[in-house]
Amino acid sequence: MNTQTIDPRTVRPSPIAGTWYPGALDELRETVDDLLAHAEYFPTDDELIALISPHAGYPYSGSTAAYAYRQLTNRTYDSVVVMGPSHYDDFGAYAVSAHRYYATPLGAIELDQEFIGALAAKLPLARVTQDREHSLEIQLPFLQRVLGDFKLVPLMLSLPFYIVGEDALAPCQQLADALAGLAKTRRVLFVASSDLSHLPDYQAVKKFDARTEELAAAYDIPGLVRYMWQGHECRACGDAPIITALLAAKTLGADRVRVLHRTNSGDVTGERERADYVVGYMAAGVYRSKR
Repeated sequence: MNTQTIDPRTVRPSPIAGTWYPGALDELRETVDDLLAHAEYFPTDDELIALISPHAGYPYSGSTAAYAYRQLTNRTYDSVVVMGPSHYDDFGAYAVSAHRYYATPLGAIELDQEFIGALAAKLPLARVTQDREHSLEIQLPFLQRVLGDFKLVPLMLSLPFYIVGEDALAPCQQLADALAGLAKTRRVLFVASSDLSHLPDYQAVKKFDARTEELAAAYDIPGLVRYMWQGHECRACGDAPIITALLAAKTLGADRVRVLHRTNSGDVTGERERADYVVGYMAAGVYRSKR
């Protein structure tokens, strides 16, 4: 969409273009296309209802995120609900931008005001006039290159399991029920934006992330919920978005999760044993089987 035809006051400008990902249109397009070209595609006739994708800068997690978005080949959706943690501000349980568009160097994406209004009628949804959250925006250039035309529902969640414990499940379930209800009459894709473990120990990240992958692949939501809050360490900074997406997808008939790729910043940079800080990355698809 051409931002020149849009009132700039209605556009959320990008706070991360040029740092977390390339800020020039041609460079960003070429970067995303190259990442997608190197990600494996897993053909299936099953319906893809949700994705889990990391949200670090493209040099770190872009190759993993590409595995998620590569699976959107030849698929179309009316709306994409991107859910991410609010890293910097507590806007309440659920928040959405008050702008009408999100801008990236690839163009402006229109927010689905009809969907957002219907969601706000079901639960308290804060409207945010200014934010610097990267977990949502980092997903958008991939969606723009693969889907092209779609409307966006960008949700920031502020109640992570690793901080508030099992009490985070109730708001996740409430949001999942509302999203699933609205998705029954639309072609909707859910995207849970999350990195995995954040620890100063490469081997610990490998260990904890392997368990997260195991529970996700088994579609074991109760087990994953317990794992996300027990120990009060960050197993996934977007644990609430992950659980919400899995719950909503299951309500819509999803019955399997395929982990598409998993790695971490130590593997990407080669700095493993001497790494001061290691972050895990995973891409997964949530499907409803044809059978």
